[in-house]
Amino acid sequence: MTVVDVHAHVFPEIGRAESRRLTGSDDGPWLRTTDGPGTGMMMAGAAEYRPVQRTLWDPAERVADLDRLGVDVQVLSSTPMLFGYDLETARGVDWCRTVNSHLLSYAAHDRDRLAPLCQVPLQDTEAACATLSEAMSQGFHGVHIGNHLVDRDLDHGALLEFLTHCADQDAAVLVHPWDLPSGPRFSRYMLAWLAGMAGETHLTILSLILSGAFERLPASLRLMFAHGGGSFPYLLGRADNAWHRRDLVRADSPHPPSHYTDRFSVDSAVFDPGALRLLVDVMGAERVLLGSDHPFPLGEEEIGRLVRESALTPEERAAVLGGNAVRFFGLARQTKEAVR
Repeated sequence: MTVVDVHAHVFPEIGRAESRRLTGSDDGPWLRTTDGPGTGMMMAGAAEYRPVQRTLWDPAERVADLDRLGVDVQVLSSTPMLFGYDLETARGVDWCRTVNSHLLSYAAHDRDRLAPLCQVPLQDTEAACATLSEAMSQGFHGVHIGNHLVDRDLDHGALLEFLTHCADQDAAVLVHPWDLPSGPRFSRYMLAWLAGMAGETHLTILSLILSGAFERLPASLRLMFAHGGGSFPYLLGRADNAWHRRDLVRADSPHPPSHYTDRFSVDSAVFDPGALRLLVDVMGAERVLLGSDHPFPLGEEEIGRLVRESALTPEERAAVLGGNAVRFFGLARQTKEAVR
């Protein structure tokens, strides 16, 4: 059975000097790798952001991890703090090209096992489209984007233009929450990650649906949301009820939210058998892809265990573990080579 993990992060070895040169700021993201054997620290300028393991930047360690975990192929995306959406356009283009170059080099360690997604300067639509086209010609399998730009959600006209370009370029899109809610209510117990991430993704999916954006986007667009779609699958009944009862909710959407679950996919990073069963029931087994959030501490430690030990049928299990990902990201060659 082919196993493909579609939600996994890389933080390239970008040092502080390179970050400062590219971003023009002393507060840009960079990686400190001198903390001890196999350990490092994600940095934001002089501030420590998160301790990390060598797997995050060393492809040999990554492949050894995949061997240990029984994963054939991993789809790689940058760490969201590397998006660079706050940079002016020229710097944003240079920054994304640099990150993309690092990602290609990382994946080149084993092209049959590591499938990279690019990133783009989403703050400028023309530049984002050009960067995507360039990246797809270099061998990327799609693009990894944040779920919003300040107060613009993905239903904003400029972002819909970019998503339409992704469909035209046959580029799969992985949407990841970022720039999470802050303040005293979110500062304790990692609540920005535990509650904010789920809420951000839910908000973005509903914004696309209720704005009528899916009526305007090409049906060929391959769109996927991380972390099981956040709160959306578990509160879909509430959204449908609101659409039927309030004209304010259905003003721009000709169909209730449940009508649009065939327009996007989600990963399986929900960590609970009951939640996974509900996710598959809501989205359909063909729209749930194995995702681990590897190698971060909040990710699935034994990639695929939840799916393997679930009450899904054998056919559903095979689809979620790898079959769906092969189609979604165009991985036929990678999976054929990886499972030899």
